[in-house]
Amino acid sequence: MAGGVSLSALWRCTLRSDSCLAVKAISIQELPPPDDADGRDRFEATKLALTIWFQAIYMISQAKTGLSALALKRQLGVSHPTSWMIHHKLMHAMQQRDDHYLLGGLMQIDDAYLGGELSGGTAGRGSENKVPFVAAVEFNEKRRPIRMRMSRVSGFTTRAISSWAQNYVAAGTTVITDGLACFAGVTKAGCKHIAKIAGGRKPKELPLFQWLNTILGNLKTGLGGAYHAFLFSKCSNRYLAEIAYRFHRRFNLKTLHQRLLIAAVSCPPCPERLLRSAESSC
Repeated sequence: MAGGVSLSALWRCTLRSDSCLAVKAISIQELPPPDDADGRDRFEATKLALTIWFQAIYMISQAKTGLSALALKRQLGVSHPTSWMIHHKLMHAMQQRDDHYLLGGLMQIDDAYLGGELSGGTAGRGSENKVPFVAAVEFNEKRRPIRMRMSRVSGFTTRAISSWAQNYVAAGTTVITDGLACFAGVTKAGCKHIAKIAGGRKPKELPLFQWLNTILGNLKTGLGGAYHAFLFSKCSNRYLAEIAYRFHRRFNLKTLHQRLLIAAVSCPPCPERLLRSAESSC
């Protein structure tokens, strides 16, 4: 049972937004089993009505630039702790879903940071409020982006990049970078490294990295518009995974909420205490 509803029954969800009313029926029998051996899912023993979950899934999946817990609270009519829990459980499901896939073929990677300098703190990349992450984009034969991955790393060192590549990049992939020394670490994962030295040039002067720079620009604009503040050092991977999840499914928005429901049901339960402590270290 999940929230008092048999898993063999049809889940009917009424999803309301400002401009539309959508009614969707999804058979749980058609969904894949959870990844854990006990067969439990993300809605196990939930005290919330399933319609609240379904409405949240629809809103989060359809929000182009993300949806903050505060905005979700207002839309659902629940408390802020509840909306935060819903939001992070669904983001965690997005992250787990995409962790199964490896980047391959031809791709580009770059170094980037979340957060800004604190008043009176260290300036530049050494700021205590800045979290380093790797931005990677995979291209098709027409040099169009098809997949991306943005992952927090401990720092831009050869060891960190090598570990990241071994986890998320398929062997034999051609990786193009701006020549930062640490990116040579991808070769330890069996990848071919091509360095294109930027030489201090601005992004607009580097058409080769146009798509990567565009994605990073959209990322920072979206995060800045949707979230006034969040704890970069603790929750960054989930927010980055949420953006990547929507990016991968951007050409099929009509079924995005259904696919997110499948992802949530397929993942094992994740208690709130684990959500709050899972990223305390990188």
